[in-house]
Amino acid sequence: MIVMNEATGDNARSALEAVDRVQQKVSDDVGLPRWYWWMTAAGWIALGVLGSLAPVWAAVTGTVLFGALNATLAGRLYDGTRGTAGVRLRRSAVSRRLPWLIIAILVAGVLVTVGVALWLDADGAAHAGIIASVAVAAVIGFGGPEILRTLRHWAHA
Repeated sequence: MIVMNEATGDNARSALEAVDRVQQKVSDDVGLPRWYWWMTAAGWIALGVLGSLAPVWAAVTGTVLFGALNATLAGRLYDGTRGTAGVRLRRSAVSRRLPWLIIAILVAGVLVTVGVALWLDADGAAHAGIIASVAVAAVIGFGGPEILRTLRHWAHA
């Protein structure tokens, strides 16, 4: 029979709480690094400029290249097991919903960009596409990791 005194019980409780905090921190770090979001934001602005100032073929080509490069980069950076702090996790520890949440953020960005650009254009703004892309790029660059973290929480991913 093992007898624990109160001090030992408190130490064990503190150790378990510390382990829980570290596990939560690692879980929160799963995703894409901040520089990925800034690269995506820069590409977003480039697409806005292409869409507003370049011929249609250049805008379409740029959009296809941006999508392909973004998918390739995200796929290499995020295979479901890497954390932003360089931690490597077991695949079973990471939700399969996470890539879909990243895609959802990008699709929402496209929808907001188009909606804002149409609204600005209807209001008579010059270069509405550029203005809309800069606004959405700022949200993606500054808030990408936080948006992903919030969506992960909501989706239990």
